[in-house]
Amino acid sequence: MIVWLNGTHGAGKTTTSALVQQLIPDSRVFDAEKVGETLMDITPGLPATDNFQHWPPWRPLVVETARRVLDYTGGTLVIPMTVLVEQYWHEISSGLAQHAIPLRHFVLHADQDTLRGRIAGDTVLGPDSPFRLQYLEPYAEAARTWLHAEAEVVDTTHLTPAQAALQIAEAIKSRGRTSCRRQAPQAP
Repeated sequence: MIVWLNGTHGAGKTTTSALVQQLIPDSRVFDAEKVGETLMDITPGLPATDNFQHWPPWRPLVVETARRVLDYTGGTLVIPMTVLVEQYWHEISSGLAQHAIPLRHFVLHADQDTLRGRIAGDTVLGPDSPFRLQYLEPYAEAARTWLHAEAEVVDTTHLTPAQAALQIAEAIKSRGRTSCRRQAPQAP
């Protein structure tokens, strides 16, 4: 199965994913950003974009990579990856469903002030990362319009990453490995 941790920068996806992996037997963390980095390394480069997720190959390559890893290793993949474009999420979740891969989609949420504070205090990427800050409003819009309806929301505003990871692991245990993917609306 796949446990997808969505949410914007500063929500705690990377830290929480490592802790979730420790709580779920036979699991691994798969950073889907590496698929984007591979596409960024193509020479000459692909058409210019401000986000590798906009390149059409990224979504099916994430699905195919996850599928192949699961075919090889079995178990669970924990994927910490922000996806804020509804169409992209439906491409990924539908692709996984086509391969009968159970999916649990969690959104790590925090209020805007908490997110800004976490980004400002980040010692790895540095304070006030313009790249990370630019996703706060698109995240808020996605949360209002579709994202929270497509996932199990874990409010991390007052949780440590360990508490969030435990909440996710317990949700998986209590509800099993069933897919929480919602059907995409059908085109008229």
